Amino acid sequence: MSSTKMPAGSTTANTVFWYIPNQIGYMRVLTAVISFFTMHNYPVFTGLVYGISCLLDALDGTMARKYNQVSTLGAVLDMVTDRSTTSGLTCFLCYKFPSWCVIFQLLLALDISSHYMHMYATLSSGTTSHKNVSNESSKLLHLYYTRRDVLFTICFFNESFYGGLYLFAYDNYHTFGKWVALISLPGFIFKQITNVIQLQRAALILATSDATKANERAKSN
Repeated sequence: MSSTKMPAGSTTANTVFWYIPNQIGYMRVLTAVISFFTMHNYPVFTGLVYGISCLLDALDGTMARKYNQVSTLGAVLDMVTDRSTTSGLTCFLCYKFPSWCVIFQLLLALDISSHYMHMYATLSSGTTSHKNVSNESSKLLHLYYTRRDVLFTICFFNESFYGGLYLFAYDNYHTFGKWVALISLPGFIFKQITNVIQLQRAALILATSDATKANERAKSN
């Protein structure tokens, strides 16, 4: 049986795996894992590594557009890494602040569920990216996802709020952590509002799709 050769210059799965933005994504995974191991005993080093991960998050999208290497794998990897990194830090905050554990659990549940449903709803509806949100669908989400400066700023403050709480848990950085958290609080609140809105929007998209399919089945019967 003769094998079918790919045309010269064709894009393969292996090519996509090694897209420049995806390589940046793998570096983000590595920095996240390192931060998990150092989080308990080395707050300054952990903050540095965590900060590098956040900066790389801003870089991968720029590289994807510059080199025309936008991919679904990259989009999913980016979202999963974001959620996993934040989840790891939130779990540690539950350990450091047990009396706030339920609050952190609720925030974590909202973060994961809203982003998963948002990505699933947009991709299943035929949209090429979860960041393609029309102004008519949601003005706030449109602003959040289409303005890279807004997206970066809000995500930065969201992560720095958790980072401030993390430093607040250590006596040597108590005051600094408190001020970082307070300064970041407005951006953190904005991010939680977008989480609620995108969860509601995703549910509406999925319910509308279900209703359309149900009506089509009813017509065919």
